[in-house]
Amino acid sequence: MVYRYESDEDAFEGYPRPGSDLSVPGSSPPARTGPAPSRFPTPSLPRTTRLALPPAAPPPDRPAAPTPHRAPPASTPPQAAATPPPAPPTTPPDAPRSRRARDTGRGGGRLWQVVFGGAAVLSLLALCGLGGAALLAERTSEPEAAPSRPAAAGPSPSATGRQDIDSRDTDPAPLTVREVFPGRKVVPDDGEEPYPVLRTQSSGSCAVAATGEVADLLVGLGCNQVVRATLRSPDEEYLLTAGLFNLTDVATAQRVRDRLRELLDERQGRLRGMPAGDGTRALTAASSRVGWQVRGHYLAYCVVVREDGEPVKATDSAVRGVLFDLIEQHLTRGVLERRATGGTAGQPTAGPDEAETDD
Repeated sequence: MVYRYESDEDAFEGYPRPGSDLSVPGSSPPARTGPAPSRFPTPSLPRTTRLALPPAAPPPDRPAAPTPHRAPPASTPPQAAATPPPAPPTTPPDAPRSRRARDTGRGGGRLWQVVFGGAAVLSLLALCGLGGAALLAERTSEPEAAPSRPAAAGPSPSATGRQDIDSRDTDPAPLTVREVFPGRKVVPDDGEEPYPVLRTQSSGSCAVAATGEVADLLVGLGCNQVVRATLRSPDEEYLLTAGLFNLTDVATAQRVRDRLRELLDERQGRLRGMPAGDGTRALTAASSRVGWQVRGHYLAYCVVVREDGEPVKATDSAVRGVLFDLIEQHLTRGVLERRATGGTAGQPTAGPDEAETDD
């Protein structure tokens, strides 16, 4: 255990000072009458004849003389605070510098790789863009060939095999009798009995096929052609006049279709039958059943009367069959479908409208 001194008096107990009450060496010590001067037990110290003074500091220009080694008192605590702790081992300055240099070299190499790689990619994209722009300019510089307009003699389907018949602008060729009624008989469908053709007509005035406000409606909405024929039913009980009105476009044809029923119901005009000689007077004198239907910019119609001149009953199913054969089968599926596609329609369209008129 190490003890610490608190005063010089305790530290130099065996060396009385001049003028003190202590006896000189060699005399017997006085009896103690109180507590010991030191609060802590003091170990015995080696006695010397004189006090050891610290050596004087050597002059700054000459080396200090070596101080004789003297063991410190056993009770003096070590001056741990005065002695600095040993410094931790440090890395030589060359090592981090070389490592930083290597890291810097590696980072610089990667940076140049990124720079050169990005420049190469940009150059490739620029070349591709220039090539695409040159190709586009070459394509746009070539003039497109204007489509040749078909001759007015007949329909001319497009390269895809179809022709738009919704407007007279895309279907300018007029109708002909040879196209609508090509022979002396009309066969609505394979295996069915034919309808003999008694008379045909093509006119640039649609008013010849109508009367009253019906004729005014057709002329006012731009109808410029009608192709019609008079036929006899296979059983020779009915006479009929069927044909096509050539209007400007599909919207105009639909307007005529919708307005036609109102005019016929109000007796403001009628669609006229076309007589064809002896035995066909009923087409202009007897009551009739009328049907019509729109396909493209055309209005297909048919007027049916009994050959004996008797009124046509509304429940007569044979009249409905005649209207279907001429309007749906022959004119719509046959003539107009051939004009549009060059083939025949595979599915039936909506049934024709019907109305009954009296002369």
